[in-house]
Amino acid sequence: MDVLVLIAEFFGTFLLLIAIFSTGNALIIGLTLALDIWLLGNVSGSHVNPAVTLAMLVKGSTSPMEFVMYTLVQLAGAVSAWYAYSALV
Repeated sequence: MDVLVLIAEFFGTFLLLIAIFSTGNALIIGLTLALDIWLLGNVSGSHVNPAVTLAMLVKGSTSPMEFVMYTLVQLAGAVSAWYAYSALV
């Protein structure tokens, strides 16, 4: 698995959760998700959510190993976003 894919998933999840934590505004969150998909979609598919990754596993688009790696990186991005937000607030 390419490391760039994992970095893209981490960064995408981080950005989305920072938008959720800091604003709570549905428009800003939607625009952040759209930007994330536009910037990172061709790199990793821009799942940014373990539920989406699980759906891709069930569909057969990702392997079980990719599912585990994506989920771990997404969780790391989420935890990092929480700590970054907590440090700023």
